[in-house]
Amino acid sequence: MKNNLSALFISLAVIISASVLGNAWKRSHSGKSALHVTGLASRDFDSDLIVWEASFSKKAMTMKEAYKNLKDDAEIIRRYLIDKEGLKENTIVFSSVAINKEFETQKNGTETKQIFNGYSLSQTVDIESKEVEKIEGVSRRITELIDAGVELSSQAPRYYYTKLADLKIEMLASAAKDAQVRAQKIVENAGGKISRLQSAEMGVFQITAPNSTEEYSWGGAMNSASKKKTVSITVKLEFQID
Repeated sequence: MKNNLSALFISLAVIISASVLGNAWKRSHSGKSALHVTGLASRDFDSDLIVWEASFSKKAMTMKEAYKNLKDDAEIIRRYLIDKEGLKENTIVFSSVAINKEFETQKNGTETKQIFNGYSLSQTVDIESKEVEKIEGVSRRITELIDAGVELSSQAPRYYYTKLADLKIEMLASAAKDAQVRAQKIVENAGGKISRLQSAEMGVFQITAPNSTEEYSWGGAMNSASKKKTVSITVKLEFQID
């Protein structure tokens, strides 16, 4: 009799344990699951704004003479850009003049002296324009002024895009759509269904030269050296799934 009662109690314990574990499993799996996906969008485009800069300098023993010579050079450059290159005067910006006293070191035995060697004055000329090809040509031809005695150094142009804000919004929409398609494919293959979007976060937004080896960074690269560019953006979405 005792053996029968023990067997009964053991059977009931097994049944009750199985019931408790089964309910616990249901409770642990009854909550909604979340799926995290990252969408990517990229597009090639051409810059529509160019910024070009050149610097020039003059040196003389007196500041007055150095300034006069620098002012003459600035006028030569201005007339060249307007008369020969056909630029509008309001696109040409001259910076303030930088002044530097120069010295040379002279040694006489153990004695060292700093001897004043003149005033070096420098200035930059900047051009910002939407006539990209035209200013590219100017930046290459401007060194012709060296023959006119202008000590001028031309910098490489920098390229930008004036409609970047609108492009960014379009790219965000494309990346979000890509993320949603990825999520749907994953969930459908697993036999589930997307319920709703829980959160969205923009990832890396950057502009690089096409087919470049520029490294992707969290802050995002912003290439200004190439006229042709590639913009890419990532979007992270979290979906609730059934």
